[in-house]
Amino acid sequence: MENLYKSNSFLSFTLSGEYFAANVAKVINILEMVKITKVPQSPNYVLGVINLRGSALPLIDLRTKFGMKQVEDTSNTCILVLDIEIENELLQMGARVDSVKAVLEINSDNIQPPPSIGSKYQSEYIYGMSMYSEEFIMLLDMDKVFSTDEILELKKSSEKIENKKSFKLEKVN
Repeated sequence: MENLYKSNSFLSFTLSGEYFAANVAKVINILEMVKITKVPQSPNYVLGVINLRGSALPLIDLRTKFGMKQVEDTSNTCILVLDIEIENELLQMGARVDSVKAVLEINSDNIQPPPSIGSKYQSEYIYGMSMYSEEFIMLLDMDKVFSTDEILELKKSSEKIENKKSFKLEKVN
């Protein structure tokens, strides 16, 4: 199996009791849950935007995106700040996950190809699968989790919020 990344380091996390991982090259930061500003008329998996160092960061719910059952947020619920590449452009976005587990070094020999049928997850998102502590971990290709249209919609939503933040009232004489 061809390795998409230079690093074999993956950040593991949980969603509704299942284990997933993203290549550490895609993960910029891990944040505690913060206040979320809702964006009207956004897709159901878009939670809204959060303030990240003065900029609006689109925040998505991976559980909803993957069609998983919803669970209550806990003290372990957090946000992964990710670099997503779409059409040769980098976009930062946040993804809410149930908990972050560990950084794993996974040798490419231990990565199996994604399942071709019978998976409840669309396999184009899955870079591969690996075993860890007798559990399967689905290794996600974060650039493929969203379609081009979805990414462009997220970008538009965050730009709307940015534009509203910079809007200032001027006194008219």
